Amino acid sequence: MVEQSDRAPLLDWEEIPPGHSEPSKCRPQGKEGAGSERRAAEWEEKDQIVAVFVVTFDTRSGNMVEWCLPQDVNLEGVEFKSMASGSHRIANDFIYFRKGSYFGLACFANMPVESELERGARMKSVGILSPSYTLLYRYMHFLENQVRHQLQCPGQYSPLEAFYEDKKAVLPPGGNGLVTACPTSALGTMVNRCMHPEMKITHPAGCMSQFIRFFGEQIMVLWKFALLRKRILIFSPPPVGVVCYRVYCCCCLANVSIPGIGASVPEFRPFFYINVADITALETELSYVACTTEKIFEEKKELYDVYIDNQNVKTHRESLQPLLRINSADREKYRKLSEQRQLLLYSQEVDGDCTTNEEDLFILFFMEQNNRIFQTLLEVAGSADPTLTAEHVRAMGLDPQGDRGFLVDLLEVYGIDVMLVIDNPCCP
Repeated sequence: MVEQSDRAPLLDWEEIPPGHSEPSKCRPQGKEGAGSERRAAEWEEKDQIVAVFVVTFDTRSGNMVEWCLPQDVNLEGVEFKSMASGSHRIANDFIYFRKGSYFGLACFANMPVESELERGARMKSVGILSPSYTLLYRYMHFLENQVRHQLQCPGQYSPLEAFYEDKKAVLPPGGNGLVTACPTSALGTMVNRCMHPEMKITHPAGCMSQFIRFFGEQIMVLWKFALLRKRILIFSPPPVGVVCYRVYCCCCLANVSIPGIGASVPEFRPFFYINVADITALETELSYVACTTEKIFEEKKELYDVYIDNQNVKTHRESLQPLLRINSADREKYRKLSEQRQLLLYSQEVDGDCTTNEEDLFILFFMEQNNRIFQTLLEVAGSADPTLTAEHVRAMGLDPQGDRGFLVDLLEVYGIDVMLVIDNPCCP
């Protein structure tokens, strides 16, 4: 049994200091670093906890919410979101998910017990809800400790009560509760805060490295689908935590910092983990990225455009089939990304230079690529001769032949009025 006072666990959820997971030589130095941390702190205050809960698996009733604060919060369905289908086969996991207008993070654990009533296993999840997912990672260590505590000492909720009282959100009255992909916040040059919501990793290897190693050149295929705002569904058996990071990485592929671009297209939003209870919600979504452990989704082809089964990227839509082929321009972009990564890793290892991390490099690489494409398209559209030539396409880092279909779709999705006059060698 674990002995803990009511207030002691507060130490477990205190914010991780900047650079906590990095060597001290990598921490921001000087006024710029301090200013960044100060601006980040001002932003963090808006990202608070609206609910905390414990989910348990009951051998007679199945998944159920055992306890929550506040007691009147609507947690319908959260018992399935925070305990992924198939989790009984693993010892622990973490899960990001969406619940209505909120995002959630839950930590799951499975403990063997000598109890016939519990059929030899006790399974619980401890989770939280917040208006944004950007800082949920800060509480993962606390949630991991608490789920172990709940397994060993069921029914002792005082640490969770203290946590909620300390962190509960004061939401603005009359807020519409809309979920956005990135909190609206003026953070100046903080690209890694403003251009993509931060989602730090609690294990040594960052999620961007894993994402690049896992998909390889196919990242360029995912990038095109993301830029076209397609509905992307990732299937994987548990554990689902690392797959939630793949959802996040996919969202990072579509960032554009040119004002006005994307205003008329569906927002590319992370759903994170979904299950059959989310089918109705997905039916009305025009653009999303999500992951699931439930194989039945593969049959629900009306819910997605792109289906990823581990490393196998496929689409049932005939018009999108050509985008699955990797062309020479894709290989060149992937080569450049790999080269930049190696240079970054070398400078960190040899020079101790950690002013840029791998996540920033990944985000900026694709944002600059996207900006170059849209800047060229806007310039051509605003010129006296709005004709897009093969030279323009090469300048955008695309293949005039291999990316023709992608460009046609891109112009249509974003409503950019230019004439595409690239000869198709397949036609007479």
